[in-house]
Amino acid sequence: MQVPLSFEFFPPKTPEGAVKLRGVRQQLYAMRPEFCSVTYGAGGSTHEGTFGAVREILAEGVDAACHFSCIGATRDTVRAQLAELKAMGVKRLVALRGDLPSGYGIGGEFLYASDLVRFIREEMDRDFHLEVACYPEVHPQARSPEADLQAFAAKVNAGADSAITQYFFSPEAYFRFVDDARKAGLDLPIVPGIMPITSSMQLMRFSDACGAEIPRWIRLRLTSFGDDTASIRAFGLDVVTALCERLVAGGARALHFYTMNQAAATLGVLQQLGWQAR
Repeated sequence: MQVPLSFEFFPPKTPEGAVKLRGVRQQLYAMRPEFCSVTYGAGGSTHEGTFGAVREILAEGVDAACHFSCIGATRDTVRAQLAELKAMGVKRLVALRGDLPSGYGIGGEFLYASDLVRFIREEMDRDFHLEVACYPEVHPQARSPEADLQAFAAKVNAGADSAITQYFFSPEAYFRFVDDARKAGLDLPIVPGIMPITSSMQLMRFSDACGAEIPRWIRLRLTSFGDDTASIRAFGLDVVTALCERLVAGGARALHFYTMNQAAATLGVLQQLGWQAR
């Protein structure tokens, strides 16, 4: 069964990267995504690149979701950027606390993503569909799983429409998190975030930084391949395909792919699933 798809990109840093990303998007558009999201750097450091990529996606006839982080921001700056996004035709935001650039202390008028969600609802009512983040394996800065669920609930109660998870490789973690959320009365869609595997070093670096768990058996298999890129990608394709099959069979209503500005790995998983362009 095919479910709605969405794809995440990050803003390119060079003109060459921008050209390459345009080609990647066209390949992925064949799968008819519900929307494509564009990330936002620490402290809004990629503001122009993010907004520029969002404009291009909209011009290509695809719904674009702009990541929007608030830490270090003021109400006036957020209000101005929301007005700019609305004027651009953006209908969907991924509302995040975000990270400050290194060397900055805590600042701004928003401490948590729930503060941002509440402010957007107060300022813009229902002008935007608001996505928020959640963490099936617990946010690395959370005091406990219970505290993490409470933080998620605060975002939902502030007005979030749906949620996208941090990537994971244990479907049990996702199903358990969804069950806990439902027991807490949180009935919004919780879309699993999917990270294709193309490089063991890259995956381990990202996972160590964001707190995503790589199961021991996957880590050991990846390590055993050494520099054999073809074997890493073939193994990663099987692992991520099986994960998606399990998630959809278990009731996941959509899938969100962290593409890393590449098309081949995501398309490989979808083709392995037998999904056709819609």
